[in-house]
Amino acid sequence: MTDPSEQAHDPLAPGLKAIVSERRQLIGIAYRLVGSLSEAEDVVQETYTRWYALSPAQRAAIDSPGAWLTTVAGRICLDLLGSARARRERYVGEWLPEPLPGQVTWTTGRPPAADPADRITLDESINMAFLVVLESLTPAERVAFVLHDVFRYPFAEVAEIVGRSPAACRQLASSARRRIRATQVSPAPVARQANLVKEFKKAWEARDIEALIGLLDPDVKAVGDGGGLVSAALHPFEGREQVASYLLEVAGKASGHELLERTVNGRPGLVLQQAGLTVAVFAFHVAEDRIRRIWGVRNPEKLRPWTDA
Repeated sequence: MTDPSEQAHDPLAPGLKAIVSERRQLIGIAYRLVGSLSEAEDVVQETYTRWYALSPAQRAAIDSPGAWLTTVAGRICLDLLGSARARRERYVGEWLPEPLPGQVTWTTGRPPAADPADRITLDESINMAFLVVLESLTPAERVAFVLHDVFRYPFAEVAEIVGRSPAACRQLASSARRRIRATQVSPAPVARQANLVKEFKKAWEARDIEALIGLLDPDVKAVGDGGGLVSAALHPFEGREQVASYLLEVAGKASGHELLERTVNGRPGLVLQQAGLTVAVFAFHVAEDRIRRIWGVRNPEKLRPWTDA
């Protein structure tokens, strides 16, 4: 199907500009729901395909094309999440969300939540720690929570997508909120995160195990994702001595590679390149002046957005 942004200039497609403007928001919603930019793009493409499958009369009868597109995209994501659990069981090793380069927000024009304590900012909802926690939710919880708490859709609209009552969707979002709060640890200020990642990079390149151990939280956890396509640890490493030792082992195999400081999902991270090609992306969760989580994505299928990053 032709990209709708290209059709926006087509005089034979009246009203198309009104729906093209929704594309960025739809990508943002879908990525947070499925944790994969490639799948999110597929969701949005399918959503527009269904829009164009409508007759002109059917499209003209839709009062809010944006709401229609969001409903369709949300339902496609809900179906994908339902089948994802089975696919993840067959996945080789640990599955991690697809990392994104740069400062990504996909802004929304929705008004803020009534209770600031219940509001999840777009910046927060894009970081790797948050996306990993979302993986623990049921599909219905994830859809209700992301649409309401992150993108601030009213429960009446969420109910249309989830196929449950507004009251049931409110309970789904509340349950998701409790589970997320129980696992989330407030991150250090971004400047401090950047400094720690810089120190981590220096210690890793110097293969200084004592310096690495000093930067890691006693309960640090490192998770790798190779997808069975490249070598990666099949199970997480826990504890700073074990993680530091594993990092040195990785460094020993990375001769001729270049480690670069980059923004990963809106937070300070590292990128490993070989001959200018990105072969791994590392995201971190930093709290209380220590690195608590390290996520390393090596699956080449998940590194496509980093080709030109």
